[in-house]
Amino acid sequence: MVPPPCRPAQPGAGERAGAALSGGAAAPAAPPRVRARRTRPDVPGRLHRRRPGRRRRGHGADVKATDPYGRRWVIYCKHRKAGPAGAPVGTPDLHVLNGTGRPEHRGEVVVLVTDGRFSGPAPEFARSQRLHLVDRATLTAWAGGGRPLRELLRAVPPPRSPGPPS
Repeated sequence: MVPPPCRPAQPGAGERAGAALSGGAAAPAAPPRVRARRTRPDVPGRLHRRRPGRRRRGHGADVKATDPYGRRWVIYCKHRKAGPAGAPVGTPDLHVLNGTGRPEHRGEVVVLVTDGRFSGPAPEFARSQRLHLVDRATLTAWAGGGRPLRELLRAVPPPRSPGPPS
């Protein structure tokens, strides 16, 4: 499926605005505001539209979920092309997650997952801020399907107590 073409700017819109601003000289038409890009051929192009200048960020959250015990999980994923041989995930990524995981996303269990490794100071910082780290080894154990992530992590907060009946 071919994505629909971008709509061109309205004819003459840039000329009218340019004439008003520059005292009569015509300015070139403005570029289209929406650009389509195809990254996967099996996904319709309309799903890949974006506006220039706007970044799609989850503010440090790639996955937000609620577990069977009612705890809100916020998970931030960092991919490393070279895996454990590549650059480690460091404290700057943990700072982003720590700054948004609880205040913005209201996470009770805040996790950073990577297919690589973590830098030396990252585990200590994570412990001090109650963040959970999932490296390649833990990710492999989790993906194996034997145990849920909540059992693989240390110090996961206890389930919420049941609230008053409404």
